[in-house]
Amino acid sequence: MPAEAQRTLALIRDGGPFPYERDGVRFGNRERLLPAQPRHYYREYTVKTPGAANRGARRIVCGGPAKAPDVCYYTHDHYQSFSRIRE
Repeated sequence: MPAEAQRTLALIRDGGPFPYERDGVRFGNRERLLPAQPRHYYREYTVKTPGAANRGARRIVCGGPAKAPDVCYYTHDHYQSFSRIRE
């Protein structure tokens, strides 16, 4: 996991502030690549991509309470694949 993702994960644990307006919005899991959970379980956060003019493709998606998630996943390819983050 890149250093930028580790910084985003630390911000999630601290409750922000987040650099992107869309950080913390609900993630619908429409791709169904993450385990099935009740609606509004997952939230997504942007992982900064060096050199990108926009949000880029990298995200962390966490499930459960916002400041103390049950589980988090990293995607480098905009929801095409996910890796569980183990802490």
